[in-house]
Amino acid sequence: MNFQTTSRDEPEINLIPFIDILLVVLIFLMLTTTYSKFTELQVNLPTADAAALSDKPREVIVSISSDGRYAIDRQVLQETSVDALTRALAAAKPDNGEVVIIISADAAATHQSVINVMDAARRAQLVQITFATQQSNSGPANRP
Repeated sequence: MNFQTTSRDEPEINLIPFIDILLVVLIFLMLTTTYSKFTELQVNLPTADAAALSDKPREVIVSISSDGRYAIDRQVLQETSVDALTRALAAAKPDNGEVVIIISADAAATHQSVINVMDAARRAQLVQITFATQQSNSGPANRP
């Protein structure tokens, strides 16, 4: 019987390849990083005149109820067809033609009713359209 204990060598962690890789990454980052000096930039900011505010385009608010009725600037339309919407939007358009259409649709309004307003605005050659929203009460800033 052989009762000799064999000595086991502890494994060594060779750090040289790890250090080589870190140095290559460091050199790469140093070469590819760009430094910009914002203090050397000379910026001339534009100025605004109070008269420029009077050129603001007219806003036309198109309200859509949950049952599909339309109101343009708080005047309820009797018809709900796209042609009636087109005529009403064309009548609301001023002579210079600069109008922003604000679509204020009920949350339960159908998608088709919103598309009808957008199609009527396109037919009336009104291309600036935006949507009105309201801030929800269940947002992260309003939690107790």
